[in-house]
Amino acid sequence: MNIRAVLLDIGGVLLDGARPLPGAVQALAALRAAGIPFLLLTNTTRTAHADLLATLQRAGLEVTQDQLLTPARMACAWLQHHGYRAQLLVHPALLADFSQMADAEGLPTAVVVGDAGDTFDYAALNHAFRLLMSGAPLLSLSGARYFREAGELMLDAGPFVRLLEFAAGVQAQVLGKPGAQFFQHAVQQLGLPAAQILMIGDDVHSDVRGAHDAGLQAALVQSGKYHAGDENKLPPGAMLYRDVQAALEAVLLKS
Repeated sequence: MNIRAVLLDIGGVLLDGARPLPGAVQALAALRAAGIPFLLLTNTTRTAHADLLATLQRAGLEVTQDQLLTPARMACAWLQHHGYRAQLLVHPALLADFSQMADAEGLPTAVVVGDAGDTFDYAALNHAFRLLMSGAPLLSLSGARYFREAGELMLDAGPFVRLLEFAAGVQAQVLGKPGAQFFQHAVQQLGLPAAQILMIGDDVHSDVRGAHDAGLQAALVQSGKYHAGDENKLPPGAMLYRDVQAALEAVLLKS
């Protein structure tokens, strides 16, 4: 296992809500001490980038803004590059990340869907559906089905994106995990071969299989949304660890 850099999911791996999971603070400190670069890749779309960074720092996780990659930032870059404004179906807390893109006058509209929470009502979904039927592209901030928060499972954006895809007969471009673009962006930022980068996550589909399909090494941790039996769904070569601390201890032993 030749690992020169690490990507880590946040929810269920480093944090449970706003609280650090056991061993998370020590794990990041060990990476820094060993000089191994790392990035945090999250599908979290209920929190603006600046607020999420503040939450991590309050939890004792020393992370800079450049080490935190979010699908909202990926979406803004896509909108700017392709010349679209955003019709947002996202959580109110995420609106700050799209302030410029939602107000861009005179541009065609793209529908951007994240974890909108209680904003996922019939009127909002039907409005998005009508835009898609008129030719608007569909951008998904997450392909995940669900996540765990404060001990409870919560629906993520993925099921609502599938609903819109089915209704409008379109295919979403997934800008968060498990979309290949998200992992490729992280690989480019690190400047290392994908095969020498390890993704650690609690979601066997979005984190582990997504990373594996993008050419990275991958490890599943038995925390967060992990369910007994998920290890039977691992792609070839993927690893299984008790938690993030155990995973990074293995990395440091072999690096």
